[in-house]
Amino acid sequence: MMKIAVCGIGVAGSYLISRLKDSHELVGYERMSEDRHDSICAWGTSKSRMLELCKKSGIDFNDYVIHNGKNMHIEMNNNKKFDIKLHGLCTYDKIRLIKDFVKDCKINYGVSPKLEELEKEFDMIIDCTGFHRVYLPKLEQDFFLPTYEYKVEYKDNVPYDDFLVRPFDKMTGYLWYFPLGGKFAHIGAGDYKKNHVKATDEFLKKYGGTVLKTVGRPIRLATPNLCKPFFKGKVVGVGESIGTVYPLLGEGIIPSMECADIFVKNLGNNDAYEKEVLEHFKIYGKVFNFVRNKMKNKFSMIKQIIELLSIFRYMKKNEDRFGMEIHIRDLMKVAKA
Repeated sequence: MMKIAVCGIGVAGSYLISRLKDSHELVGYERMSEDRHDSICAWGTSKSRMLELCKKSGIDFNDYVIHNGKNMHIEMNNNKKFDIKLHGLCTYDKIRLIKDFVKDCKINYGVSPKLEELEKEFDMIIDCTGFHRVYLPKLEQDFFLPTYEYKVEYKDNVPYDDFLVRPFDKMTGYLWYFPLGGKFAHIGAGDYKKNHVKATDEFLKKYGGTVLKTVGRPIRLATPNLCKPFFKGKVVGVGESIGTVYPLLGEGIIPSMECADIFVKNLGNNDAYEKEVLEHFKIYGKVFNFVRNKMKNKFSMIKQIIELLSIFRYMKKNEDRFGMEIHIRDLMKVAKA
C-alpha cells in the first residue's frame, strides 16, 4: 500500500481517487474552496463510454445524465447550417459525479501545497492540475485556448432545443450551447484569437437569460507527444496536465479518465505508463496538426488530405465514444471553412 497525494480534484483526479481508494491511502488537494469548486467545459460527453468507465468505480452514470442529445446544430461562419445526428452525446451533472467519486475520501479544499511538503509525506504525487501542471516542469511547446462560459437560466423559451456549435472563422475555436434540462443551459466559447468572451456575451445579449455562474480558464490542446515529461521524481501527471484533450472538439472528460485507467494499470512503472499513453493517444498528434494549421491559416487540403482521412477513420471507428454519427462530408465542411 502506498500513500498517494492526488492534486487537482477535477475529472481526472476524482476518477483516479475512486479507482485507487480501496487499495492505497489517498489524500486529495484542490486549490479551489469546496463551495466554489467548479469545472470549465459544458459538461458534454458520450453516455456509452461513460457508463463503462464509471462502472469501474461502482457508479451508474445514468444517475447523472441531464440531457440526452438527438441533434447537434452546426452553424458555420459562412451562414451554412447542418445537423449531426447524435447517439449518446449528453450533458451530465459533472460536479455531483466528481463529489461522488471522492465520497468518504480525505480532500483538502482551498489548498495548493508546495512540492517539497508533499515529497516529505507521500510516496507518490499525482499531478491532475490540468492546464496549470503545477508539479511538473513547464512545457517547451505548449498550445492552448482561452475559454469562457456562463450557466444561464431562461425565463421563457430556451433558444435551442439541443446542442449547438458555431465554429469561428478558420476554426480558431467555437461557441457552444449545451442544454442542461428545463430552462438551463451552458453557453460559452474558446478561441485562439481571444474573441471568446465577446462571442459569449453577444449570444447572451441576443437570447437573454440570467447568468447563474461564470467560469473561465485556458484548456490545453498540446497533445501527449508534446507534453513530456510525464513524470519527474515522485510526481506523475494524469489527464490534461499531460495533454489528454481531443484537439478537434476541445473535449477532455473521457480522454482524461482513460488516461487514469492507463495509470492504474501501470502503477509503479512510469516508463510503461508513458509508452502506453503515447500509443493510446497517438492519433491526437495528427488531429492537433490539423487544428493548429487551420488556426494559423496554414492548412492545405492537398498536403493534409491523408492526415484528414486518418482523423475521419479514427472518429468513424469510435462513433460510440464520440456519441455522434461521423460522416466525411461533415468533416470536409469544417476543413473547408
